[in-house]
Amino acid sequence: MPVWIAATIFAAFMQNLRFLLQHHLRKSALSTAGATWARFLYSAPIVACGVILYARIRGFDLPQIQPQFWAYIVLGSLAQVLATACVVALFEFRNFAIGVTLKKTETILTACLGLVVLGEGVSLWVFAAIVVGVIGVILISDGGQKGDGQTLLARFATKAAFFGLASGGLFGVSAVTYRGAILSLEGGDALLRSGFALAVACAIQASSLGLWIAWRERTQIGSVLHQWRIGLPTGATSLLGSLGWFLAFGLQNAALVKAVGQVELVFTYLFSIFWLKERSTKKEVMGLVLILAALLAIILQEA
Repeated sequence: MPVWIAATIFAAFMQNLRFLLQHHLRKSALSTAGATWARFLYSAPIVACGVILYARIRGFDLPQIQPQFWAYIVLGSLAQVLATACVVALFEFRNFAIGVTLKKTETILTACLGLVVLGEGVSLWVFAAIVVGVIGVILISDGGQKGDGQTLLARFATKAAFFGLASGGLFGVSAVTYRGAILSLEGGDALLRSGFALAVACAIQASSLGLWIAWRERTQIGSVLHQWRIGLPTGATSLLGSLGWFLAFGLQNAALVKAVGQVELVFTYLFSIFWLKERSTKKEVMGLVLILAALLAIILQEA
């Protein structure tokens, strides 16, 4: 199995675990911004120390930064902060499994953005698999809704749909710009370049969101620090998941990485059913089958 596929599957699992922990944080005394900031605050210092230690052990200098790196990394960092906030906000409207699946519009959006921004397209086979996966996402996203005589437009014209689409688009922007940032670096190996980009991104995210919270929700600073028992594992899972994503982005087209990353839905439903005791409808199960079929098609194509 290619390294980028293994890194993506690992990242998807850790990301799912992190969302579960953030789900816990959101149900405590934390606001949407506070639960989002906890992720970056607790992971930023760890990843920075890890990059420096790895560089020294391997005898590498830190990667050389090109001017375009800053444009890519700042845009990607801020887009990811907003995307994460949208996902956390989703938990107010739908259950955990649906909240995560609504953001999966990012897969096809990432493919489109990758073509426009980096000039990286995908094969017809992969695009068809992505479309099948998106159909599965739509089935899952609509699976928990009752008809109630409402039109399809009315059922999707909701705050939950807005946050889902917004998070998908923003995650797509962050994926493509992060890949651009990593590719612009010179020196070291793939892991060092990915880790360095991640360290810079985490620093930007922790500081920018921290300043916003100090301005608008100052009481959340103490609340986030008080929730350190959940905050630390949240930061750790965020770090491990992000490192997996960044490594995959450095090795492969962002659209392919995001497409394989839909395996997160499998982990989501396992957590949802066995931990949170949530039930799934037949339509949601059918959507999950389509997503798994799309993933298998992509993996067979690329492995």
